[in-house]
Amino acid sequence: MTRLTRRGALGFGVAGLGAAACTTTGTTGTPNYAGKVAFEHGVASGDPTQTGVVIWTRVTPDAPGPVPVGWSVARDAAFKDIVKRGTFNTGPERDYTVKVDVDGLEPGQLYYYWFTVGRTASPGGATRTLPEADIGQYRMAVVSCSNFPFGYFNAYREIAKRGAKGELDAVIHLGDYIYEYGANGYGGVAGKELNRNHEPTHEIVSLDDYRKRHAQYKADPDLQAAHAIAPWFCTWDDHESTNNSYRTGAENHQAETEGDWTTRKSVAVQAYLEWMPVRDPAAGRPRDAIWRKFEIGELATLFLLESRLVGRGEDLTFGEMFMAPDAERPAIAEALKAKVNDPQRTMLGFEQEAWLAEGLAASVAAGKKWQVLGNQVTMAKVKSPDLQARLSPEQYEKVPQGSKRFYATARYGFEWNLDAWSGFPAARERLYQAAKAAKAKLVTLTGDTHTAWANELHDNSGAKRGVEFGCTSVTSPGSGDNLPFEELNWLMPEANDEVLYYNAFSKGFTVLTIRAGEVEAEFVKVSNIKTRDYFASTDARFVARPNEIGGMGGLQRIMTGQAMTRE
Repeated sequence: MTRLTRRGALGFGVAGLGAAACTTTGTTGTPNYAGKVAFEHGVASGDPTQTGVVIWTRVTPDAPGPVPVGWSVARDAAFKDIVKRGTFNTGPERDYTVKVDVDGLEPGQLYYYWFTVGRTASPGGATRTLPEADIGQYRMAVVSCSNFPFGYFNAYREIAKRGAKGELDAVIHLGDYIYEYGANGYGGVAGKELNRNHEPTHEIVSLDDYRKRHAQYKADPDLQAAHAIAPWFCTWDDHESTNNSYRTGAENHQAETEGDWTTRKSVAVQAYLEWMPVRDPAAGRPRDAIWRKFEIGELATLFLLESRLVGRGEDLTFGEMFMAPDAERPAIAEALKAKVNDPQRTMLGFEQEAWLAEGLAASVAAGKKWQVLGNQVTMAKVKSPDLQARLSPEQYEKVPQGSKRFYATARYGFEWNLDAWSGFPAARERLYQAAKAAKAKLVTLTGDTHTAWANELHDNSGAKRGVEFGCTSVTSPGSGDNLPFEELNWLMPEANDEVLYYNAFSKGFTVLTIRAGEVEAEFVKVSNIKTRDYFASTDARFVARPNEIGGMGGLQRIMTGQAMTRE
């Protein structure tokens, strides 16, 4: 990997990458525009291939109407060796966003890009195409769950710093990039304390609402810096639409006050495709069918999944069971299990399941060493620990009543979270059998839980089918924020054979390094999200290797100490 110097960062350095527009003179190939514009939301790139990449920005004009935006891609940071340039016409119909799918590039190359309107230039960004041939390693920062009001995006700042040093090839975001709640909802109290609350102040429902929320997040300087330093692979989870969303509804959508679910889902998808550096689905495909794959040289195939809006079955909860008297709960639990275990129940939908099975087989047949899933929710079989038995009476007395109910689900034979793959066991087993048939080396990346995980994945026969690395959140609170007992970190592995590591308290990200013979996960945490001052340290490292007969080996912890950096 090539290190980005201050010159290599177009003169802005880490602190300024993606943070501000500038005025310049002497630009060439810039379309004429009579008005004034600003680049208030930085730049971004994403969905790299061997010969192309999507580059993105957004202009803020001083008057409504169309705006012609020039773009350039160069081999050098000084923009003397320009290889591609063109003009993109934007306007209010797409919220003045600019998204260009640049093609005709060379594999495995570092490029620099920027945008211009008249004499106003955007910040500069760095991006990289995917390698075509064998390479020694490929390294990604894995991130999810960035709730703006809960704290500062120090994890993004740390990613930007590491990217500027040439330590990252890409970033993968597994969802919950934005949150839908209003100032009186989830995160509102924390936001008031930091003067960092959501805009608009109400829960977002309309297209204009979703656009404004994306704009607020993209205005954050730490997020801009992380976007500007490397290409991103992005997929959504639920909060890009609303909490616990599925094909036909959502837990946090009330039709009587918020209108038709299909309409809300459609405008959420439209705003996402406008504001994110992702390649739009091909013509003729539904706009929410964003599952796609990428070939990382000879090392791996990366599959980005869509597990919310297209094929996911009805949201199932424990609510009815816990509202009932104790004597009635076993019968309700059995009825709920029957729904959970329905073989027709899908998370991905049968079309995407078939696409993934075919893709796993094709990846292995092509000689790719690893098959990596960009997945949203926990895949491992996990049951909640018995807090009443494992905590002291004094500690258990402090557990909120809702948490007591949630952690008691294992007594009825349930896995812990019906919104995760635990609520779709037949679909999970089909995925495992597809991996088995393909002889895949399956590495699942997971977000959603606001906690860090290292898991081994076993099918129903007990055979090992892969490993799972769950990243913690950027800011969203995890179990440890609600249950401040250090015991949680060892109670979860103690209660589950598939769980080797669990951190309920940290905020940060995971660095995934893919090599031919191993995949390594470094769990990075930031010390603080309530101020912009923080330490970054390594909490743990795990490595996965194939076993001697070609299947998946187990996880091995290789962390021996902490490496710390200071911001």
